Amino acid sequence: MRTFLLAAAFAVAGAPVAAQTPNAPPAAGPHVILTPGAMKWGPAPPVLPAGAQIAVLDGDPGQAGPFTIRFKFPDGYKIAPHWHSMDENITVVQGTFKAGMGETLTPTGLHDFPVGSFLKMPAKAPHFAAAKGVVIVQIHGTGPFDLTYVNPKDAPPKPSAP
Repeated sequence: MRTFLLAAAFAVAGAPVAAQTPNAPPAAGPHVILTPGAMKWGPAPPVLPAGAQIAVLDGDPGQAGPFTIRFKFPDGYKIAPHWHSMDENITVVQGTFKAGMGETLTPTGLHDFPVGSFLKMPAKAPHFAAAKGVVIVQIHGTGPFDLTYVNPKDAPPKPSAP
């Protein structure tokens, strides 16, 4: 009530009054506005099997802080059981994303998640995935984004140095 009365008193006196919202956070940075055609796709990091693509929509998934990325997987693509050191929030944008929880990828362990589905994979919880059709998933979280295979032998071979 006092704030309102002071503002009214300044307004009556002819002093400029700035609108303020108490507890409003400062602006974090510029808006990010992307249409699908403006998203730049490139090869996914080598920690994933060959064939996947990534588009970084916001932030830097390799650094501390918030990020939003999209992965595009070809039909039949599989990611062996793995975990992340941070929560992974997944939204299915295209296709049918198949996912399961646990340390062993089995066809019966995979469940279908159609467009619009949301999954949260908690930090350090083993899970696995596959694609039915061309699949695009959007992932957001707080980086750095990492991936550790349950069985290190499932990791793709490291690219050889040039």
